[in-house]
Amino acid sequence: MITRIREVRKAKGLTLEQVAALCQPPTTAQTIGRLETGTRTVSVNWLNRIADALGVGSSELVALPGQSVVPVAALLGPEGARAPTRSLSFPPPVPADAMIGVQVSASIGDYRSGDEIWCRRIGPDEFASALNRDILLPRHAGRFVFGRLIGREGDKLQILPLGSGSRQQVITDPPWGAVAVQLVRQL
Repeated sequence: MITRIREVRKAKGLTLEQVAALCQPPTTAQTIGRLETGTRTVSVNWLNRIADALGVGSSELVALPGQSVVPVAALLGPEGARAPTRSLSFPPPVPADAMIGVQVSASIGDYRSGDEIWCRRIGPDEFASALNRDILLPRHAGRFVFGRLIGREGDKLQILPLGSGSRQQVITDPPWGAVAVQLVRQL
């Protein structure tokens, strides 16, 4: 089995030590390094632990035969475009469990018409981890609110909608939420 642990870790800007500390239970940087390089066999349990630590689905850490990737030709930054110093690639987006989507029908805030926002469903016990992130929350009668979660007081969530000049909305005791985790945009 060929893994993409190193690619995903580097894309997230994490060191071996940081990933090792994020694992539950924590492990050593040396162990993560051995799993990345194939020196040690990656079991399904290890794959799941590392995926949780990196905040991705375990399927994103495995390279499957015939799976296409997009090679990275250039890195773009303030100094302009430059060639990467090592081979990089983008794996295709893979939906994880508990994912739902939001289709942007008209440009608003940072989002453009046609954007696909992939969101990870969370329960009320995880709302604190979504502070200052965009979130979708259900309302009564099949309605929703989408915006930046800016505060939480008890069972009340304070949402700042994306439109300029929009007023804060307060949602009381929603049964679930969905945090924006990936943006898919056609140019």
